Amino acid sequence: MAEDDDAMVMEVEEVEEEEERAQKEPPVIRRLEESVVNRIAAGEVIQRPVSAVKELVENSLDARSSSINVVVKDGGLKLIQVSDDGHGIRYEDLRILCERHTTSKLSTFEDLQSIKSMGFRGEALASMTYVGHVSVTTITKGQLHGYRASYKDGVMEHEPKACAAVKGTQIMVENLFYNMAARRKTLQNSADDYSKIVDLLSRFAIHHTHVSFSCRKHGAARADVHSVGTASRIDAIRSVYGVSVAQNLMKIEASDDDPSSSVFKMDGLISNFNFVAKKITMVLFINDRLVDWTALKRSLEVVYSATLPKASKPFIYMSIVLPAEHVDVNIHPTKREVSILNQEIIIEKIQSVVELKLRNSNDTRTFQEQTIEPSSSCQVGSLKDSDLNPSPSGSKPPKVPVHKMVRTDSSDPAGRLHAYMQAKPHNPLEGSSSLTTVRSREVVPCHDKQALSYVLNQCILLLYVPNDSHKLIKATNCRSSVRQRRNPKETADLTSIQDLIDEIESKCHSGLLDVVRHCTYVGMADDVFALFQHDTHLYLANVVNLSKELMYQQVLRRFAHFNAIQLSDPAPLKELLLLALKEEDLDPEYEENDELKEKIAEMNTDLLRQKAEMLEEYFGIQIDIHGNLSRLPVVLDQYTPDMDRVPEFVLCLGNDIDWESEKNCFQGISAAVGNFYAIHPPMLPNPSGDGLKFYEKKRPYKNTEDRENPSGDTRDDGIKETVIEHELLSEAETAWAQREWSIQHVLFPAMKLFLKPPTSMATNGTFVRVASLEKLYRIFERC
Repeated sequence: MAEDDDAMVMEVEEVEEEEERAQKEPPVIRRLEESVVNRIAAGEVIQRPVSAVKELVENSLDARSSSINVVVKDGGLKLIQVSDDGHGIRYEDLRILCERHTTSKLSTFEDLQSIKSMGFRGEALASMTYVGHVSVTTITKGQLHGYRASYKDGVMEHEPKACAAVKGTQIMVENLFYNMAARRKTLQNSADDYSKIVDLLSRFAIHHTHVSFSCRKHGAARADVHSVGTASRIDAIRSVYGVSVAQNLMKIEASDDDPSSSVFKMDGLISNFNFVAKKITMVLFINDRLVDWTALKRSLEVVYSATLPKASKPFIYMSIVLPAEHVDVNIHPTKREVSILNQEIIIEKIQSVVELKLRNSNDTRTFQEQTIEPSSSCQVGSLKDSDLNPSPSGSKPPKVPVHKMVRTDSSDPAGRLHAYMQAKPHNPLEGSSSLTTVRSREVVPCHDKQALSYVLNQCILLLYVPNDSHKLIKATNCRSSVRQRRNPKETADLTSIQDLIDEIESKCHSGLLDVVRHCTYVGMADDVFALFQHDTHLYLANVVNLSKELMYQQVLRRFAHFNAIQLSDPAPLKELLLLALKEEDLDPEYEENDELKEKIAEMNTDLLRQKAEMLEEYFGIQIDIHGNLSRLPVVLDQYTPDMDRVPEFVLCLGNDIDWESEKNCFQGISAAVGNFYAIHPPMLPNPSGDGLKFYEKKRPYKNTEDRENPSGDTRDDGIKETVIEHELLSEAETAWAQREWSIQHVLFPAMKLFLKPPTSMATNGTFVRVASLEKLYRIFERC
C-alpha cells in the first residue's frame, strides 16, 4: 500500500515538472483549420442581423435595382429575405457565388483606387453561409425561368434547380448565428434589432430616391418602411420620417475645388430652429456609400449646441462627393467607416457653412399660440401606433408541381403584377409609415363648391394615435384634446353591437373566407375590379363592395375605441348639407328648391347637434357646440377617406338613420361610415385610355390664316385645336395612383386579416372566378 502511494506522488511531481517546463517554453504555433478561420472572419463582417441586411441591400443597389423589399423574422435571427428587381446572377456564377473573395466589382488591387460600387471584398455572402443557411433565387434578362441554389460554409450544396422567379434576385438567410451560441444569446432582443434594420432602410430610402424600398416583419400586413421612387428628396424624407421632419428642413450646400487644400462637393438638408428631437439623426453618404463619420457628427453637434441650445439634437442629411482616389474604403470589416484625405479641412468648411446657415435663418423661428378653453373634457391624449398583426393562417398548403406554380408570391411584394411593367414614379401616399401620419388633399374646385372651399381646400388631417406623446402634432385651429383609446380587444358593452357582430359571424361564407385569407393581389383589371389569385385560380373582386363591407365590420369591431382624424379647420354642418343637397338636385335653377334645402339643412344640423355626444362617444365623430364637424374616426390605420365625400356622408347621417331603435341606429351609422370610407373611384375620370378625352378642350388657333375647318371654308370661328389640361390631368393621375396604392397596400392586407365575407358576396358579383391557371397552362402547351 505504501509503494502505491509513493508511485502516485512521483507521477504528480512529474506532471508538475512538465507544466513548469511548458510555462517557460514559448507556446506552439498551429495553423488553424480553414473552417475556424472562416467562422472568425464571418463574425467580424456579420456582427448583427442589420449587418447582413446592409450587405444584401448594397448588393441589390449595385445590381441597379429599382425596387428592394426586405422581410425580417425575429429581428433577423430566424429569417432575412431581400428581394430586388436588378440584373440578377448568371447561372455560370452560382457555383462560386458564396466562396470567399469572389466578386464582380474589381479584379486588381489598383481597382480600389477608383471603386464606385458598394461591395468589393466578396466576403459578405460567404460570411453569411458560415453563420446561417443561405438560399438564392435569381433570374437574368432573357431567361425563361430562374434558378435556386442553397449554400453552406461557402459551398453550394447541390446543383441549381430551375424554378419560377420574378425579375432580379431573392436571397434568404435563415437561422443566423445558429452555430454561435454566445453571439445568438446577446441578440435575443429582436425588437431592438428590427428597429436597427428599419432605421437602415429609412436611410437608404432618403438617399436613393429613385429606388422604392419596403421593410416589414414576416407575416405583418403593412410595411414599417415604404417609399416609392420620387425625384424629390423632401418627399422621400416626408414618406419615411414624417411631415414634422420634412417641413423643418433647410437646404445646404458646400464645395471646394482647390487641389492644394481639399476637393469635395456637399449638398444636404439640416433641421431649422423649429425642429426638436430627443436625439440627433445624422444620415451621411460619401460617394453614395452609407458611412459613419464621428468627427463630422460631433462638430455639427457643437454648432447646434452653441447656436440653438434648446434644439441641439438636429436632423442632418448630407451627401458628400469626393474624388475616388481621396477615399480609402477598406478600413473597416463592415465598411461603415472610410478614411478621407484632408478630412480636417473638409469638416471645418462644412461646419462653417452650417453655422452661417443657422445664424442667418433665425427669422424662420415660429411660435405657437394656444387658447385654453374652459372645458372639463380638455385633456391631452397620448399616442400609440397600432400594428396590424396577422392571425395564424392555419395549416401549410401542400406543395404543387412546377406546372401548377404561379409567378406571384403572397409573401413577397416584388411578385406583384407591377414587377412585369414599366415602373412609373409617383407619390401615391403623401403620408409616412411611421407613428405619425399627416396627409393633405385638395378639393376639386367647381361652381357649386366655392362656398365651402375655405373649409375643405387643402384640408390637413392629423392622425392622433394614443400613448406616444412626443409624436403629438398640435393643430393650430382646433382643441388639442384627444379621447384616450381603450383596449380594442375588449368586447362591446352593448348587446345590440354584440348582436350585429354575431350576425357577421353567422353569415360568413366559409369558402370565401378561405379564398380571402390566402389570396395574392395581382393588379387592377379596371376602375372597379381587382385581380387576385387563390391557389391556381384567378378571381375578380369588386373593390367598392369589398371595402364597404370591410369598413362596416371594422366600425362595429372598433365601436367606442376609435382613434381620431382631426380637421385643421372645422367644417360647418349646414354648409356641408347644402353642398350635398345641391349635388343631388336635379333642377338647380328652381328657386323654391333653395328654401327647401335651407330648411332640410337646418333640421339635420339641429338633429346631429343633439346626437353629438353619442356620435363622439361611440363613433369618434365630433361635432362642436357651434355645429361644426371637427373630427372623424380612424377605421383602418394608415388610411384616410376621400374628403370630397364628406358632404354626402353628413347628409346620410341626417337623413338615413333610424334614431329610435338602438340596434338599427348603430347599424345605420356603421353602414354610413363604411360607405364613406370605402375606396370609391375618384370623382375625376380615369385619365388612362379613353378617359384622356375628358381632359381635352378645344381652343382657337393663334394663327388661322392658312388653316381650314373640316367643312372647307376659311371662317376663323370654326378653327380650333385640341389641348390637354395638364394641371387637371396631373391631379387625376395622382388621385388614381393613390387609390390603386391604397387597394394593394391597405385594402387587401386588411381584408386578409379582418374581413368575414357574407354569403351574399358569393352571388352578387363581388367575387367572380375568371380563370384556372392549370387550364391556361394546358392551352399554352397545346399552342
